[in-house]
Amino acid sequence: MSANIFLADRFEAERPGLRAVAYRMLGSLAEAEDAVQETWLKLSRTDVSGVKNLGAWLTTVAGRICLDMLRSRSSRREDPLPEQDGSVRLPDPVVTALAGVDPEQEILIADSVGIALMIVLETLSPAERLAFVLHDMFEVPFEHIAPILGRTTVSTRQLASRARRRVQGAAPTADTDLARKRDVVDAFLTASRGGDFEALLAVLDPDVVARSDGGTLVPSILRRGAADVASQAITFARFAADAHLVLVNGTPGVVSFAEDRPLSIMSFTIKDGRITGLDILTDP
Repeated sequence: MSANIFLADRFEAERPGLRAVAYRMLGSLAEAEDAVQETWLKLSRTDVSGVKNLGAWLTTVAGRICLDMLRSRSSRREDPLPEQDGSVRLPDPVVTALAGVDPEQEILIADSVGIALMIVLETLSPAERLAFVLHDMFEVPFEHIAPILGRTTVSTRQLASRARRRVQGAAPTADTDLARKRDVVDAFLTASRGGDFEALLAVLDPDVVARSDGGTLVPSILRRGAADVASQAITFARFAADAHLVLVNGTPGVVSFAEDRPLSIMSFTIKDGRITGLDILTDP
């Protein structure tokens, strides 16, 4: 019994990190929890007395479970890739108060894992995503990732390299100054509420992309260009009587309310003081 308690304590110590792996792999908080629980079940049924690094072992087990879940998801075709056939699927956001993020949430969204990056990860194949997430985000050696994929180390390295190029091309480095980003979001809200089209154009990048995910019952929307996005922002502001600044995956965002009911969550990608991406989740 004492050995089981010791093992459970070790697992709980690793749980936040495993949730972080699963969240990056799956983009779903609920599925990430399922993957972590499945990792615990695997641990409880396995003799790990010969395992020298339990954390690394658990990470690879969680990665394998997530890979199977992604492949199952792809085979059912229940989650089309973002912007494919006009559809938009946003990953689950991690929403916290401006006051700060608790330690577990901080681990979950560490390394600037914003919504924009999570969207790019959704476009990778399951194998590419595993290779990139485990190696580039969690420093798992390629020789440990290769057996999970049933590939050679060289092939796995190539997968990660291809994924890295796609991520760097589609999710360029954004501003990191939280205070400056908050000022930009404040300016966006002020202009939207006031119906100030010119002020919105000033805060939006000319090539801004706005994605809206309304879930299965509401058609998703993809808009491009400052003028189109500004017009939509003014229209949407009329429906949102109240909006609160929050942190969405660790960066300033907005939760909008109508009649005390949450209406949407907005995540902003900001570069050089302008909004280059606006991701809106309206799925009830």
